[in-house]
Amino acid sequence: MNYDTDVLVIGWGLAGLVAASEALAAGVSVTLIDQESRSNLGGQAWWSFGGLFFVDSPEQRRMGIRDSVALARQDWEATAGFDRDEDAWPRRWAEAYLDFAAGEKRAWLRSKGVSFFPVVGWAERGGYTAMGPGNSVPRFHITWGTGPGVVSPFQRTVETAEENGRLTILPRHRVTELTSADGSVTGATGVVLAPADDARGIATSREPVGDFSIRAQSTIVSTGGIGGNHDLVRKQWPPRLGAPPESMLTGVPAYVDGSMQSVSEAAGARLINGDRMWHYVEGIKNWSPVWPSHGIRILPGPSSIWLDATGKRLPVPLFPGFDTLGTLEYLRRTGHDHSWFVLSQRIVEKEFTLSGSEQNPDLTGKDIPLLLRSRLGPGAAGPVQSFLDHGEDFVVRHNLDALIAGMRALPGGEALDANRVRAEVEARDRELTNEFTKDAQIAMLRSARAYRGDKLVRTASPHRILDPAAGPLIAVKLHVITRKSLGGIETDLSSRALGNNGAAIPGLYAAGEASGFGGGGIHGYRALEGTFLGGCLFSGRAAGRAAAAAV
Repeated sequence: MNYDTDVLVIGWGLAGLVAASEALAAGVSVTLIDQESRSNLGGQAWWSFGGLFFVDSPEQRRMGIRDSVALARQDWEATAGFDRDEDAWPRRWAEAYLDFAAGEKRAWLRSKGVSFFPVVGWAERGGYTAMGPGNSVPRFHITWGTGPGVVSPFQRTVETAEENGRLTILPRHRVTELTSADGSVTGATGVVLAPADDARGIATSREPVGDFSIRAQSTIVSTGGIGGNHDLVRKQWPPRLGAPPESMLTGVPAYVDGSMQSVSEAAGARLINGDRMWHYVEGIKNWSPVWPSHGIRILPGPSSIWLDATGKRLPVPLFPGFDTLGTLEYLRRTGHDHSWFVLSQRIVEKEFTLSGSEQNPDLTGKDIPLLLRSRLGPGAAGPVQSFLDHGEDFVVRHNLDALIAGMRALPGGEALDANRVRAEVEARDRELTNEFTKDAQIAMLRSARAYRGDKLVRTASPHRILDPAAGPLIAVKLHVITRKSLGGIETDLSSRALGNNGAAIPGLYAAGEASGFGGGGIHGYRALEGTFLGGCLFSGRAAGRAAAAAV
């Protein structure tokens, strides 16, 4: 099977859909291919919570948040920690992205029908000094409709173009080589995989049933990262984060396998910053899994007591929601693959949200009555309650002795020092008897509730964990869960893939996670959250426009 097209887009996640949409707007023909079945159109972004990073947005201003590009730049640079020669293009991408996030990004999305939940979230709070990592102010805007709400306008554009004969979609096409002639990439060849009609996210076979070849004047690689490939994650795991876990959960479908990395490199593309990656430490085993080792991340409010596997409380400022990679690094040096939250029913009802479109039916379904019941009404939200009822990582008891016994009964629980757990919980609770405290987490809780968004939906009123009126007690066993690659194909600001000599490779572009969300590592070592989907939007837009202009 042989095809000819103006622009070939490999990978139909958010970056690929955006790139295809922009190329179509320029009037060229587009072919969109992916190794998965048609049910997976939208890729990993479809499963996401839909968080987007904006700077000085109307939503922020309505919540009393004063933000600016200067403050956002201060936070980004301190968080990214750019320190390599390879960071030249990532720095430029970061500067351009901040201008985009403070400028046309929101209006551009609004013009496509995308809207946002009015309460702005405060992710990656940092907890260090003003020049340390983290967001100085809330910037996490939840898309009304979550991940599918971000994907849908670009998917509609692509499918309409397909109906009109301007775009071809080829599922189950796995690229094994980028073809070249006279130093320019001229398309791709690969294998056609056996048809699969599995539901979205289900791992599919890699049985080949044929071959294909596509000639293109411009080729865009937008095939995501490596989070579904634990062998590759461990191979690229950096020593600065300690030893890789022996066991991890998977926060992305199995098709996020990094297979196009070596294919792109063989075509001359330069891969940089492969040791920079983003994994969470608040993973729980999905009681109703879709893909192998399927994990869900808790999006925690800031009140839970965080203990390591032995029962020792994590140090300042490693509180829930403050510093993802700082916490990962600390926990990897404890010698254990898990940690614990200890909290009350009152906290779980107010603060626990689960990441992912399928775990937030109110936001995903744009169901306002359900949203009011689940976010502001009594009891835990439905998906959270399902984990309390069925999740193997949850322990619910009415007194501390029974809770500790339940924790110790779980695999790995024998490492837990019961006396240490009791001492940590009781010491923390004693700090609540006065308005004064030396406990930094309690001081932060009181400060957080000065922000209307936290007080309304994200932060429980400070109380004693052991207060019977706040019970029952809850413990959650937490695992490392894979998620994002922060490095990738080095690109210039037009998303042109660069070779080892620093020159652009004619005909080859990269976007999304495959390009480290732009430049080969726009986030540096750490991310400010809400910037992953935004990076797909920004780099996909640049790639689609530039690829079409080169035709």
